[in-house]
Amino acid sequence: MAPSRAPNTSWDPILLISQIVSMQTLHYLTLSVLIPPLLSFFAEPGALSFEGGATNVGMIMDWREMAGRPTVRGMPGEDRWNAYYGAWSGGKQLGSGWEEGMWDGRTDPLRGWVIAFSWMLASFADIYYLCSLVRRPRLILDFALTLAFSHIVLTTYYSASIPTSLFFWIVMFTWSAITVTIAEQLCVKREMTEGLVISPPREEVDDMEMGELLRRD
Repeated sequence: MAPSRAPNTSWDPILLISQIVSMQTLHYLTLSVLIPPLLSFFAEPGALSFEGGATNVGMIMDWREMAGRPTVRGMPGEDRWNAYYGAWSGGKQLGSGWEEGMWDGRTDPLRGWVIAFSWMLASFADIYYLCSLVRRPRLILDFALTLAFSHIVLTTYYSASIPTSLFFWIVMFTWSAITVTIAEQLCVKREMTEGLVISPPREEVDDMEMGELLRRD
């Protein structure tokens, strides 16, 4: 009887990094598919176009867009609503000055709700990605929180400011709770289903077949 091999539980950094990068990439690809059409349909066109349009990367990477805060830069020492200087996106100035018929410097509150709703929809796609790429229930929490933490780091770098919006943090915690809870349950259910299909060792099968042949004789 050949000795049974123990499962390989060694730490594989290449596999770990590839899974993290894959999860982050698929998450942003999902948001890039959901957010632009929803914003084009529901958001206020004037304010949206002055922020760079529905396809602007800031709609995904800038936490201020989700929080409903302006990304404009006002004159120092003056109120941000009354001292409009320019609209900036991704380090590029999209417009400046007061002009009749142009955006008045205020944000569209509905835009933040649309982006938050897109995150909730993306959570169900992320559940599928986790179940397909990670598979192990005990690793679901680690990968989900890593994805959320990576986004917080990236959005802080992109906007050059730490997220201070309560609404943003509520969305992050809600997304994490939905993703972790459902993905873990699905992975556990799959492991239990696969564990019930147990085939006997080959030696036992041979003994059973031999016993049947002897009884027939």
